[in-house]
Amino acid sequence: MSVFRAVLRRDLSLAMRQGGDAVMAVLFFVLAAILFPFGVGPEASVLARIAPGVVWVCALLAALLSLDRLFQAEWEDGTLDLLVLSPLPLELIVLAKCLAHWLVSGLPLVLAAPVVALLLQMEPTAVPRLVVALALGTPSLSLLGGMGAALSLGARRGGVLLALLVLPLTVPILIFGAAAVDEALAGGAVRAHFLVLGAFLALALPLCPLAAAAALRQAVE
Repeated sequence: MSVFRAVLRRDLSLAMRQGGDAVMAVLFFVLAAILFPFGVGPEASVLARIAPGVVWVCALLAALLSLDRLFQAEWEDGTLDLLVLSPLPLELIVLAKCLAHWLVSGLPLVLAAPVVALLLQMEPTAVPRLVVALALGTPSLSLLGGMGAALSLGARRGGVLLALLVLPLTVPILIFGAAAVDEALAGGAVRAHFLVLGAFLALALPLCPLAAAAALRQAVE
């Protein structure tokens, strides 16, 4: 756990020192969402109907913005070779880096989601369910993105390859996350959707670091 905390503190301090990823993710999230009224019209009923899907799609795309650099610096300066050869669990290091990414990029999206939802005329009563759904779903996006970043490390146009690898895997999270908000708007029970999102997170927590660690070991050979 001391290694986990050290890697987490290092990534958070670097992110805070640079200060660009969180701001860029939130700005992209807000700007992408507010473009939809220009495309579909300003009718409140139409915007309220598409708001859950719009928020989730914009959050997904915003979370992908900085994932291609998750392991890039360590790979370029040779630190990754030392991490792979060290007795430290590489899976734990990957998990710490994914958590740092979520704290820097995913958590600000969760906090900004109520403002975007209200701008899209979503019913205020459904906003808390949206926040809970994003809080359960966005960590899975960071874990899947970490796995994709490890698989695409060193590839040409790694950002494009990363998107092609990760986007199909995120479709179930997108479906159940948006469906939870739709169910809340309809006055139904959302517990089942939250349980499914929690199940995805429970599966991603052990599996994605294992796959990413294997890909990183392959990348340094």
